[in-house]
Amino acid sequence: MAITKDDILSALRRIEMPDGGDLVDRDLIRAVQVQGAEVQFIIEAPSPELAARMEPVRAAAEAAVKNLPGVEKVRVALTAHGPAPKPPAPPSLKVGGHPKPQEGPTKPAGVQRILAIGSGKGGVGKSTVSSNLAVALARAGRKVGLLDADIYGPSQPRMMGVNKRPASPDGKTIIPLHAHGVTLMSIGFMMEEGKAVVWRGPMLMGALQQMLGQVEWGELDVLIVDLPPGTGDVQLTLCTKSELSGAIVVSTPQDVALIDARKALDMFATLKTPVLGLIENMSMFVCPDCGAEHQIFGQGGVAAEADKMGVPLLGALPIDLETRLAGDGGTPVAAGDGPMAQAYARIAEGLIKGGMA
Repeated sequence: MAITKDDILSALRRIEMPDGGDLVDRDLIRAVQVQGAEVQFIIEAPSPELAARMEPVRAAAEAAVKNLPGVEKVRVALTAHGPAPKPPAPPSLKVGGHPKPQEGPTKPAGVQRILAIGSGKGGVGKSTVSSNLAVALARAGRKVGLLDADIYGPSQPRMMGVNKRPASPDGKTIIPLHAHGVTLMSIGFMMEEGKAVVWRGPMLMGALQQMLGQVEWGELDVLIVDLPPGTGDVQLTLCTKSELSGAIVVSTPQDVALIDARKALDMFATLKTPVLGLIENMSMFVCPDCGAEHQIFGQGGVAAEADKMGVPLLGALPIDLETRLAGDGGTPVAAGDGPMAQAYARIAEGLIKGGMA
């Protein structure tokens, strides 16, 4: 009568474990094979520590099966089910440090145009314009990237509603994030929220070089770079080390803002970066109750400056509560269908028709 697997398991049920139970009930028997009068199987201990005490159990199991009628030879292997191997740690990705030498201006592979959004001073809504313009261009069918180059005050993670660390398969290449149809990169993704970036100029330039050259931007019609306010190291690095297609300057109409906007315009002229146009932000306030328009910050200042410079006024955007709420909430107002979304859509349409995006 041929030996069966059930016969073998019945014999093994009589073999008790040192810590209680039998081999079968504890589910420790693996790979039972019967070839004529020869039987082989594996005892897999739950841990290496228990396996070290189970040689008498293995010998008893071998003897029990060998005593079965028709069995002439038995081979029993004793193994241990060790702990699951730890997954490899993700490659360490360090951002910042001194920039690497490069022969001349470069552009990320696959990126057709790089547009810088600048301002002479902070608080004029440059980052808000950058995020909404990127979303408006994406909604118009363009492949858009948004680089938050405001190293000291990155706001795009909040405005675009994304806050997680980008992946890096090798510690060098950076995989960007995506939101609202836009490919994103910001130093804010790499830092703990609320932690200050305390870097000197060379580290700023090194970080910008990394975010331009090591990020897998893919195929983009336009990469929008949200610059920090002023005329410092980041602006200098971008204008001299990248193939910048042009710059857009954002200002409010008031004289104080225009004084600094002129400095930004002069900087781009000095660095031979074409200014594609100006955007007047917070140009007016429309009363939600009566519909009356109020020029809180003055009237026509940016339009006059654009006319003086001989560059287009790309748009005039009112100060708007919905825009602020949308930015704080992580869904730019340009992603919706209201009047402000339409205003950004018109600016995006003008840039596309003018071949600038």
